[in-house]
Formats: sequence, C-alpha cells, structure tokens
Amino acid sequence: MSLGGCIILVAVGAILAFATDWHMQSVNLDLVGWIFMIVGLIGIFVFRSIGRRRRTVVPPAQTTVVEDERDRRF
Repeated sequence: MSLGGCIILVAVGAILAFATDWHMQSVNLDLVGWIFMIVGLIGIFVFRSIGRRRRTVVPPAQTTVVEDERDRRF
C-alpha cells in the first residue's frame, strides 16, 4: 500500500467515525472507522520506516583519470 492509500484510509476512517450518523443493524460504522484509521496510521509508519532505509547515502566511488599521450601533442 502506498502513502496515498494510507492517507485515504485515515480520511475515510475519520469520516466514518466522526462525521456520519448512519445506523446499521449488523455493522458498527464507528468501529469500522476507527479500524480504518488505525490501519492507515500503521501503514504510514511502515512506509516511513521503509523510506528511511532507502535513503542511505552511498559515498561516491573513486574514479581514476588516465591522461592519454596522444592528446598532448596539439
């Protein structure tokens, strides 16, 4: 799941938990909203930890410059 998907889960969960007053007999929408928000936050933290590992700095390789004798005659 990407970062955008996690943010959408948090937003949909907040809407279900706080902004709706629908009542269904077999589904508690407040609980579903909280579950969406928790899963979205876990996804954000996992995405951040994986992204932090990808940003490791690799020092540049040593390059060797070889001058050619043919270029010096001009």
